[in-house]
Amino acid sequence: MQDILHHVELLLNSFSSLTGRELLVRNGSREEQTRSLFDAPFVVVSHGQENNPVLNYGNKKALCLWEMTWEEFIQTPSRQTAEPVHRNERERLLDRTRRNGYIDDYSGIRVSKTGKRFEIDQAIIWNISDENGHYYGQAATFDTWHYLPPIASVTPNL
Repeated sequence: MQDILHHVELLLNSFSSLTGRELLVRNGSREEQTRSLFDAPFVVVSHGQENNPVLNYGNKKALCLWEMTWEEFIQTPSRQTAEPVHRNERERLLDRTRRNGYIDDYSGIRVSKTGKRFEIDQAIIWNISDENGHYYGQAATFDTWHYLPPIASVTPNL
């Protein structure tokens, strides 16, 4: 439990220091802030700093959107949240975020565990670090998305 409390504190502090805004109203204890972020009416996700980063946080909206349990979510390489055709674009975006600290203009297509496609709009992506500048990974938040039709499969002529 201490790990998740610390992680949420890093998410909130990093967001605030980079953007000059608060991700949520920070009332109450660390536990209450952690619960508020988990229950927030917007999506928050993060991944670590591995070579192939793995998701390490998703609030309730994220878990519903990607149709995963917490256990499934935190074992998923973050690149798998995007369709293969969009993964190079995603990598460029993450590189730009690493250089700039945060971006607040991302829109892109993602895919749930069951293959539902959705487009997110105006996502904010930021680097997660502590007060000493130690880098922990990246996070994203957004509150606007819409579902896309499935990609039609091509049936060969027989």
